[in-house]
Amino acid sequence: MEVMEAPFAQEFVRMAYEGWKQGWHECNGGNLSYRLRSEEIAQVAECLTPGEWREVGEGAKAPGVAGELFMVTAAGSFFSNMERVPERCAGIIEVDASGTRFRQCWGFAEGGRPTSELPSHLLNHESKKAATDGSSRVVYHAHPANLIALTFVLPLEGKAFTRELWKAISECALVFPQGVGVLEWMNPGSVELGRASAELIREHDAVVWAHHGLICSGDTFDAAFGLLHTIEKASEVLVKVRSMQPTMESFITDDNIRTMSEAYGLGIKL
Repeated sequence: MEVMEAPFAQEFVRMAYEGWKQGWHECNGGNLSYRLRSEEIAQVAECLTPGEWREVGEGAKAPGVAGELFMVTAAGSFFSNMERVPERCAGIIEVDASGTRFRQCWGFAEGGRPTSELPSHLLNHESKKAATDGSSRVVYHAHPANLIALTFVLPLEGKAFTRELWKAISECALVFPQGVGVLEWMNPGSVELGRASAELIREHDAVVWAHHGLICSGDTFDAAFGLLHTIEKASEVLVKVRSMQPTMESFITDDNIRTMSEAYGLGIKL
């Protein structure tokens, strides 16, 4: 089977392109990665041609995903081109036994290479794989405008940021009852950003990167995309409300959230 005939590859391209249509991927912004299942690797094995080993990043080490294969967006690629030239905008890599090196196995046409955020992706995959007994397979980073705008006006602290989002739309507590993690601005593409995100993503499925964007994880493409979509929708509501007046006359209260938590077994503690 050709790589782009495989369902996982088609879903990868669909999600990336849908993110672009939402306006989350200006220019070459954002990146996406997917950890392949053994049966998916078998489907495309004949198309994989491993290249030379390269360092993931200085100081980057993710032994928890050693030997794993990932489909990853390419550095400098535009999500708007994903449907038209997927072999140029993405590729498949293999991580070595130490978790410090990778090699390109498919794609990255015309001299391409994996996203500059590869350290963050592998470190976050490692963290979520351990935290979910291997069920988490998608890591998605995007630049949703309303969420980014909120990082200029809300406290850069997880509980406070989460509470504002939960107050905006009932769906939020249902979709991410564990809340969101929040990081102050850190250098994009750095190993330090990857490590800090991996620490927070153990307990959260989404981590806010101040003045930069959001990184989400999920067991499926739909789960990761839906999580980011929900957070950005709540952010849009908050931005609109704050533009009308600085305080809310009405909002979802702590008691409302406790009621939802009890009704749906969310385990939220306020």
